[in-house]
Amino acid sequence: MRIFSYFFLAVCACVGLAACASPNPTADGNDVSATEADEEWIELFDGKSLDGWTPKFAGYPAGENPRNTFRVEDGMVRVVYADYDSFDNLYGHLYWHEPLSRYKLRFEYRFTGNQTPGGATWNVRNSGVMFHSQAAESNDLDQDFPVSVEMQLLGGLGNGPRTTGNVCTPGTAVVRGDSVDFTHCINSTSKTYDGDGWVRAEAVVLGGEAMHFLIEGDTVLSFREPQLGGNMNTLGNDGKILTEGYVALQAESHPIDFRNIRLLKLGD
Repeated sequence: MRIFSYFFLAVCACVGLAACASPNPTADGNDVSATEADEEWIELFDGKSLDGWTPKFAGYPAGENPRNTFRVEDGMVRVVYADYDSFDNLYGHLYWHEPLSRYKLRFEYRFTGNQTPGGATWNVRNSGVMFHSQAAESNDLDQDFPVSVEMQLLGGLGNGPRTTGNVCTPGTAVVRGDSVDFTHCINSTSKTYDGDGWVRAEAVVLGGEAMHFLIEGDTVLSFREPQLGGNMNTLGNDGKILTEGYVALQAESHPIDFRNIRLLKLGD
């Protein structure tokens, strides 16, 4: 009877520890999520409106949505160019209102149709989501891109490899290996996604420590110490580590849809 009691207590102790344990996010990308039961995801998009989001387009003040570019249709945030004759370098971003530091962002995206006339050739099936971005209101009136770290989203062109989940750095730089990498866009290891199907993406943002980009559940790119720098930096303070900022969806001439935009805030 005593042996059984010891065994029972030992099992209860193990179960209790397992139930209480939850992995913490680390800069090397290991154990970046808690158990699903403990995760409290927040829906950033209600499927009906752009409440909580602010548009900012080059040449327009924050809050204006020229030519009804950002739209809500069928439970999606859509970047639509139906009212355009030409793109006219009308680069735009849609900002979530709350600055964030340590979190995971999950979303799905798909490219649709053809590029708007007047868009640059490199913007065919090209968009992105910005992290640690400056605020919408702090952009210069004619500024094309906010100072930020971009998760670049690319669709395949049907003629060979084209990765998605890359990182681009308008006014920023990241550390890879032992040094700061000022390459404007760094390719991930993802597969190519041709066609107009939905693609699942995730970013794990760990303040000023590191970021990890995932496509369809696979980590395709990791880097450390996002910081100000490069020839697109309008904020000065080169080398300053970015520890927080805004999330923004990008519009840069090719129609794209976003849905299931969800946020999980991470502790220290």
